[in-house]
Amino acid sequence: MEIGEYSKQAKKTAVYPDKGEGNFVYPALGLAGEAGEVAEKIKKILRDDGGELTTSKREQLSGELGDVLWYWATLCRELNLDPAEVARRNVEKLNDRAERGCIKGSGDRR
Repeated sequence: MEIGEYSKQAKKTAVYPDKGEGNFVYPALGLAGEAGEVAEKIKKILRDDGGELTTSKREQLSGELGDVLWYWATLCRELNLDPAEVARRNVEKLNDRAERGCIKGSGDRR
């Protein structure tokens, strides 16, 4: 599925206060929460399963990553950003860093 099509489909299921009125706070908080759930599941894989990624845990992570994607697409919409353009620009940024040997390191402007 193309990311633009995903975003259109995700919009159909968006139900939250002040949806579609530039309310970027709700989806931003949801994105942070879902990313935290991904981190929690991975932490528990390390703690409880010795770092072994089972099929069941992989499926659970897939579901949580889908939730991250939903909130990301929703946040893009609330910010009036085209998700495909956001993705394209990110790839360009990463390719530029790779070409300049700046993938490692820190800071947004490397």
